[in-house]
Amino acid sequence: MKCEGKPTTTQRLDWQEANSPHTYLYNEHLLLELVGSTIEDVSIKETISYDAGLGSMERQIEKRVDWSKYTELGTVGMDEIALKKGHRDFVTVVSARLKDQQIVILGVLKGRAKDKVIEFLRSIPLRLRETILMVCCDMYEGFSEAVREELKGATIVVDRFHVTQHYHAAADDLRQEELKRLKKELPKKEYRQLKGSLWAFRKNPADLRPEERTILRKVFKHAPALKQAYTFRLELTAIFEQRISKAAAEKKIRAWIQRVKASQLTCFNKFIGTLENW
Repeated sequence: MKCEGKPTTTQRLDWQEANSPHTYLYNEHLLLELVGSTIEDVSIKETISYDAGLGSMERQIEKRVDWSKYTELGTVGMDEIALKKGHRDFVTVVSARLKDQQIVILGVLKGRAKDKVIEFLRSIPLRLRETILMVCCDMYEGFSEAVREELKGATIVVDRFHVTQHYHAAADDLRQEELKRLKKELPKKEYRQLKGSLWAFRKNPADLRPEERTILRKVFKHAPALKQAYTFRLELTAIFEQRISKAAAEKKIRAWIQRVKASQLTCFNKFIGTLENW
């Protein structure tokens, strides 16, 4: 504030982060929302600008962690988040699910390199490292290798969100190929009737509106291979939704893989290779 004849003074509020338009609590909320999401999606959801979401994350990068706040960590999560769409510019958000089920952000690392992850894991006091029972991450080897080397007693679990991304993307790649084909082969008037198939194809069937069901039926009439891929995608999701043992789930997933291979569809080949490796 400006006072006549006196120097300017600035009041520092203990609930607002310096150089940030947000409070400490809201910045932490934004980071938690980013776990398993993107800056773009969170910005839309929170009705803030993309730059505001990006700035909130960048201010947290490699900030010193107050480990004295924690008595045990339990389950740790590692998520890579792209800072800019279309660029391979990542940060790694490390979170933890505590004993009371509260999720907290432990740190934000610049990049996702294995050595950066190892450096962070080594910064965790030994008393806390020994309490980490499980690490949930995507299928990036830099994360899994760092965990195997530094947290030898922890179980590595692949985040279902990232598994889902892979097989949904595989089916969506085929959708794009088939629609390009149909655009060349169908009369313009008939092709225009397929408008809206993108979101109809990606939606959960239970959420489809009647007109979206109609669009899908028309697409599948001209592209039976796409209908097959759509069905396989739903079948795999249904397996993940079942409350069954690991052994029963593995048996069902292996049977799913065999059906896909027998179908002659190739869009899931890369995903199946990744799934079998893990």
